[in-house]
Amino acid sequence: MSTLVPPHGGGVLKPLLLSPAECAEETRRARSLTRVPLTSREVSDLFMLAMGAYTPLDGFMVQEDWRRCCSDMVTSNGTFWPIPITVSCDEDRARCFATGDDVALVDGESGDILAIQTVNEKYTIDRQFECREVFLTTDTAHPGVRKVMEQPAINLGGPVKALSEGHFPGTYAGLYHRPAETRAMFETNGWSKVAAFQTRNPMHRSHEHLAKIAIELCDGLLIHQVLGALKPGDLPADVRIDAINALVENYFVPGTVIQAGYPIEMRYGGPREALLHAVFRQNFGCTHLVVGRDHAGIGDFYGPFDAHQIFDTLPTGSMEIQPLKIDITFFCCRCGMATGKTCPHGDEDRLAISGTRLRQMFSNHEPIPEEFSRREVIDVLQAYYDGLG
Repeated sequence: MSTLVPPHGGGVLKPLLLSPAECAEETRRARSLTRVPLTSREVSDLFMLAMGAYTPLDGFMVQEDWRRCCSDMVTSNGTFWPIPITVSCDEDRARCFATGDDVALVDGESGDILAIQTVNEKYTIDRQFECREVFLTTDTAHPGVRKVMEQPAINLGGPVKALSEGHFPGTYAGLYHRPAETRAMFETNGWSKVAAFQTRNPMHRSHEHLAKIAIELCDGLLIHQVLGALKPGDLPADVRIDAINALVENYFVPGTVIQAGYPIEMRYGGPREALLHAVFRQNFGCTHLVVGRDHAGIGDFYGPFDAHQIFDTLPTGSMEIQPLKIDITFFCCRCGMATGKTCPHGDEDRLAISGTRLRQMFSNHEPIPEEFSRREVIDVLQAYYDGLG
């Protein structure tokens, strides 16, 4: 019997990707169906459904699931779910098929057929309502809000059969692991308590400190990278992978860390997105999620610890995974590596380098303190920035 935490919402993983034989047959059928192009965010959500990361969802949300998810963070049957997972199309295209029909979901950029959806509902949404509830703002300077405001008018609710996982398994061979695969790895390692560390950046000393705190409390750590679309200026995934590999190989005890990636596109939804990150990490087999300062936030839209506090508002039993709430981490010239809870000294003793300043230092070949980042990581990043010139 497995000692791992059960998947969310029922205890059984629900990957929606068909078998190769089924994919071939359904792809032929899909060519005759009305095509619905997907945005990059919708494509990433489809891939998460395909791999089983969004268990127990069986497709894109119908209206009542969407409404209750926005307002109450549950689906219509009471399952906890913090962010709506939807797909939309314009009114002209929606007239091409009836409720109950199947449609082909295609990548809006490449035109590749990715899935077949049975359209159980066609409905319109209140975009302002969704943004206020989920993102706590309707300001289109927020990238998640902008995506919602720009989406077509009609949402399509209903189950999907996924025909593709996109390029991720091939491009990131050895890193792209589905929930069933990470669970098998954890069991092979004898882990029952596993912490997930979310990252869309290379790991510097502060991230290393967070990760090692998690390992002290658990059997092992899943360093889980975002492989989907990021915001301008973020490092490409392959550079981050090399930098994290250099860190793990040189500064972590062998057998305590697994590095993996997953295909989500960040919404930068702050506290609500922290909850989503927790839910699907439970599906990957994790019992804990490291929640740091301003987790999944952007700019000044959320307070630095809003993502910590939202976990305290949830009804008992919402999910089994637990947050590891850790304060901002940094190097103090008097304490060494520390957090806001452990260091009594002021900013004048703390080493802080902004992302903008760090990029300038790489561009100018300025020395970067080893108290900020390990030399092996600096070497990987310096080679990347040198290549840009």
